[in-house]
Amino acid sequence: MRRVCLTLPTHRSCPETIAAVAEEAAYGARHFGVEVRLLILDSSDAPVLARHREAVRALPAAPGVVVHHLDEDAQRAFLRDVIARSGLAEPERILGLLLPDRVSYGACTDRAFLVAEALGCASVHRRDSDSRYQSKDGEPVFPFHHELTSLGRPAVEAAGLVTRSRLDPACADRPVAMVGASFVGEMSVDVEEIRRLDPAVYHDVIGLSVPDGYPEIWRRNLIEESFRGAGTGAFSVDVSTLTDVNPMRVDMCNIGLDRAVYGRVPLPPATDTIGTDYFLLHLVHDARLPGVLHNRHIVNFHTGERRSDDGFLAYQLRFAKFLLASAYLNTVYARMAEAGETLLDDRGHVRAGAVAALVRESTLLDPAEIAARLDVLDRSYRTLGGRYAETADVLASRAGRLLDEARRDMEEFALLIDAWEPLIRSAPSAKGPA
Repeated sequence: MRRVCLTLPTHRSCPETIAAVAEEAAYGARHFGVEVRLLILDSSDAPVLARHREAVRALPAAPGVVVHHLDEDAQRAFLRDVIARSGLAEPERILGLLLPDRVSYGACTDRAFLVAEALGCASVHRRDSDSRYQSKDGEPVFPFHHELTSLGRPAVEAAGLVTRSRLDPACADRPVAMVGASFVGEMSVDVEEIRRLDPAVYHDVIGLSVPDGYPEIWRRNLIEESFRGAGTGAFSVDVSTLTDVNPMRVDMCNIGLDRAVYGRVPLPPATDTIGTDYFLLHLVHDARLPGVLHNRHIVNFHTGERRSDDGFLAYQLRFAKFLLASAYLNTVYARMAEAGETLLDDRGHVRAGAVAALVRESTLLDPAEIAARLDVLDRSYRTLGGRYAETADVLASRAGRLLDEARRDMEEFALLIDAWEPLIRSAPSAKGPA
């Protein structure tokens, strides 16, 4: 029986989401005859963790569904075993990349990849704690439907299971590597207030995330589309497309990845940096691996914590680090796009060494170009005033450290790519997660 991993990483209270994702797991097992390992990777503090344990205990038993709820102690024990079995040098450093003491959107998903490998899963499907499902006729609309229909199948076979195909026939023999959709509701990055306060400042700030080289009219369009997902329209009827999926059309709360992708290249383990967990979407696209884009969009919402003074500052720092990381990542994405199918070996598998080389190459960027991004942020946030001006003061006081961290994050990503194959190989023999 095919086994898949539906994962929910979280560091915040989300008992309702746990129940909803468990319902999706039951749906997948019931309709597709797969065994679903529901994996909750929980980095919450003790009171929230206790509530989550109660929520897990309250889940109704579902045929074909096995639930794994791992706190950080359990995750750490598993990772130590995997790393020890891998024989890698600097085991504590590798552990620190996979389970840092700060928020890392990439590292939490990398842990899911390793646990899924230990559990014998063929794919990983990620949802997020600050999202929920749409509904139609009183029933939830689960992305699992499209993910389990197409993921891992040869594209030529998947072509008969989707609404339409726009895939190059030359890629028809390759398996579907990714199935995904986007979100509706609030922006994925909480910058709408900046837009309301000053559209010109919004253009300058969001423009830092857009790769260089676009004509101004295209650049403006990209800025307008950034972080808006699929808008606000409600789901009505399924539409799915077999294609080279544009990474801008997919959100990481609504993604299924085949192990042929994550089994070769991990996500960047950068800390306190939003957006870096989208790396594999670009890799799939640039290497011309088939994907399916569908319209079962998930509803995104912003938690109240983000609106508090402490939450606001923490989020703005993560956003600033994302804008610094974008300089490096956009360079890597451009090089991957140039490399195209040469990123694959003669069996159609991603060449991890080629990806690591491009990541290392990006660290040679002129530091002055990266520092100029902080200058734009400083000027923009002081123009906005209020809490943004206070954030500018914090960014200025930490400028040197932020710049060093952004470059080091890429160096450590390259290191983790080098270590990934031994880690993946060792995971199935490690002491399995409970």
